[in-house]
Amino acid sequence: MATVEMLLVEDNPDDVELTLRALRKSNFTNPIRVLRDGAEALDYIFGADAAGDPNLTGGPIVMLLDLKLPRIGGIEVLRRVKSDPRTMTMPVVVMTSSREDSDLRETYKLGANSYIVKPVDFDQFNKAVTEIGLYWLLINQHPVG
Repeated sequence: MATVEMLLVEDNPDDVELTLRALRKSNFTNPIRVLRDGAEALDYIFGADAAGDPNLTGGPIVMLLDLKLPRIGGIEVLRRVKSDPRTMTMPVVVMTSSREDSDLRETYKLGANSYIVKPVDFDQFNKAVTEIGLYWLLINQHPVG
């Protein structure tokens, strides 16, 4: 299975496109897997590929996670990822439009590594995504395997 270094779990097609465009603009070439809802994310993370190998091997390095997702919400995805010994060290960056204090507190309580409110302004959104990619994939040290 090809190594996926970033998971983008986002149901809004405009936010997906803006995120991918911002990463490409900053010459980010790492493999990214886009997942459109919480159930798809959990199936990908804990499921197996066509060869029967778990998707947990070799990545991802970081997950960008929206909270307001269809089928299974982002908080539940975070809860499951951080409670499983195989994935608990995976950095999870919550990137959401929610400014609710309860969401912020709950996500940190569950082990989120960062909480970012999506900027409404296009240039600020691009800057935020670029900085997330640079930090988590190039600057931050992460365990291998």
